[in-house]
Amino acid sequence: MKILENVDPEVFSIIKSEESRQKSEINLIASENYSSPAVLQATSSVLTNKYAEGSPGKRYYAGCRFVDQAELFAIDRCKKLFGADHVNVQSHSGSQANMAVYFAMLQPGDTIMGMGLTEGGHLTHGHGVNFSGKFFKSVQYKVDPKTERIDYEKVAQLADKHKPKLIICGASSYSRQIDFKKFGQIAKSVGAYLLADIAHISGLVATKLHPDPVPYSDFVTSTTHKTLRGPRGAFILSKKEYAQYIDRAVMPGVQGGPLMHVIAAKAVAFKEASQDSFVEYQKQVIKNAQKFSETLEGFEYRIVSGGTDNHMFVVDLRSKNINGRQAEVALEKAGITVSRSCIPFETEKPWITSGIRIGTPAITTRGMKEDQMEILAQLVDEVVRRYKDDLFLECARSKVSAICTDYPIQFD
Repeated sequence: MKILENVDPEVFSIIKSEESRQKSEINLIASENYSSPAVLQATSSVLTNKYAEGSPGKRYYAGCRFVDQAELFAIDRCKKLFGADHVNVQSHSGSQANMAVYFAMLQPGDTIMGMGLTEGGHLTHGHGVNFSGKFFKSVQYKVDPKTERIDYEKVAQLADKHKPKLIICGASSYSRQIDFKKFGQIAKSVGAYLLADIAHISGLVATKLHPDPVPYSDFVTSTTHKTLRGPRGAFILSKKEYAQYIDRAVMPGVQGGPLMHVIAAKAVAFKEASQDSFVEYQKQVIKNAQKFSETLEGFEYRIVSGGTDNHMFVVDLRSKNINGRQAEVALEKAGITVSRSCIPFETEKPWITSGIRIGTPAITTRGMKEDQMEILAQLVDEVVRRYKDDLFLECARSKVSAICTDYPIQFD
C-alpha cells in the first residue's frame, strides 16, 4: 500500500488504523467475518475499472470478455454450491437482493408477510421504516411468547387470514433452525410466493448444516460476507421460470452497473466454500456458539429461546441491570465488539434494547475453539458486571489483546 500512503496519507492512516483495530479486538458481531486473502485480492483488483451493465454475453459496454468469465464462474459455482436452477450474483447488498425479488414479482400495495424485527426478522421483511413496509402492505409474524421460537401454526393462521402474495422466512437474529418445508407448505396453501432470506446462515446451508430452503422456496437471497466469508455483496437464487423477472428486476430495475471486482471475489468465495475445510469451519462455528451460550447460561444469563442451533444467539440482559447499549459500549472499551439487540416483545427503544447479539463466525475464522469460548464468555460476564469501571475495562482490553495475538488474522 506504499502508493496509497504517498498519494493520500490520511486515507492510508485510516485503513491501517482499521486493520490494527480488527487485529487487536475480538469480533462477536454475528453479521461480520474476515474475508480470505484471496477474496481481498480479487476485491482490490483492476476489475473495479470495468463497467459491465447487463449480463454475460449481453452487455451494454464493449470490452467485457474477461469480466464475463468472472461472472460466469461465480454463477456456476453458486449454482453447484446451493443446487439452484438460476443464480443472479449482481446484487450489491442483501437489502437490494430482497428489493429485486419484491419488484420482480409484486406490485406496490400487494401484501407481504415477514418476521417482526424484534422477534429476529430484518428491516426488509416488511418493517414500516423500510421500503418493504412503505411500498407494500406488511403483515408481521412473531415468535411464541414462551418458547421464543417460530409458531408455524400461527404463521399458517396469519397467512390464511391475510392471503399475502409473498411470504418471507429467514432472520437476522434468530438462533434456531428454520423449517423451510413448513413455510413452503404454508405459502402453497394460500397461493403465495416464498422468499427465504438466508443472509446469516448461507454458510451453514451451503455445508448442509442447516435445512435447505432451495427445494421449498421460489426465491432465496443471501449476502456473501457473513457465514459465507466472502466479500460485501449478495446473490439471488430462483426457480428457472422466474429467471428473467429476477434478472430484469436487478438491472435495470433496482441498480445499474454491477461491481465486477466484487463479483470476481464472490466467485473465489464460492470456490472456497466448496472445500472440505469450509465444512469443518462451519461445524466449529456452531460448536463455538453453543459453548459460548452454555457458558453464559452458567453465569445466570438468559439466552433467548434457551440456546442456539446456528452461529449466533441473543442474550437477555434485563436481570443484570444493564441495557444493550450500555453493554455494547462497555464491551467495545474492553476490545470486544458486539451488536446490541432487541429481544422478543422488546420494551426498550431500538437504539437502547434489552439484549446483545453474539456471533462466532469471525472468532472461528481466527482459529478459536470451545476452550476460548469459555474464556471469552467469562470476559463478557466480567465486563457486564463492571461496566462502569473504566480501569477494569482497560485491564480487560489487555487480556483481549493477548488473546488476539495468539489467534492472528491472515490478511495477506
